[in-house]
Amino acid sequence: MGGMTAAVHDSPVVLDRRDGPYGEVALRRHGTLLQIIANGCFLMDTSDGRSERLLVDAAYDALDGRPEPKVLIGGLGVGFSLAHAAADSRWGRITVVEREPAVIDWHRGGPLAEISAGALGDPRTEIVRDDLVAFVNETSDTFDALCLDIDNGPGWTVTDDNHGLYAPAGLAACTRVLNPGGVLAVWSAEPSPEFEGTMRNAGFRQVRTEEVPVARGVPDAVHLGVRPG
Repeated sequence: MGGMTAAVHDSPVVLDRRDGPYGEVALRRHGTLLQIIANGCFLMDTSDGRSERLLVDAAYDALDGRPEPKVLIGGLGVGFSLAHAAADSRWGRITVVEREPAVIDWHRGGPLAEISAGALGDPRTEIVRDDLVAFVNETSDTFDALCLDIDNGPGWTVTDDNHGLYAPAGLAACTRVLNPGGVLAVWSAEPSPEFEGTMRNAGFRQVRTEEVPVARGVPDAVHLGVRPG
């Protein structure tokens, strides 16, 4: 717990700051924590990871037990979801789509390698540098699970371009790249009944939300739905 105290009282130190394709991104160290900041907005840090791991586990549990399911992780972030998927031998191919070159660099030999180095070395893992919205609209590949964590939630996107992912057209694109019976899992900083309704209207079955209580404020959430078939 001493590390958490340091994280609260020390001033953040910027380790790297770059102008990326969608604005400025920065990696900071705050005590023992590493933080990713986009255009001055806090995105995530290495303090917890429970909800990012739940994103992967809940998607697997909602599948039908098919062998070596292929998973698409949208957003590399600090690497919790990727590392957790790679630590589970039941997953087949693990594809991660990340649009920020800086984030990929911070994992490949940078400070975030402490979380993801083992996963990046896993032969199942592939990192694709692309915008997730463009990827799901353009790829010819299909997956058994989509684990998406590119925003603070359907109602709080990092960039305006991401809004379309949570609209009917975006969910239709997700459906297109999901194999029949595949699972869509979407991370959110708060539960969204409205998004649950949008998922149901888009044809997803067994729509539900799993919550992860946090120390203060509303819980983190993972929205889940199954593609019919």
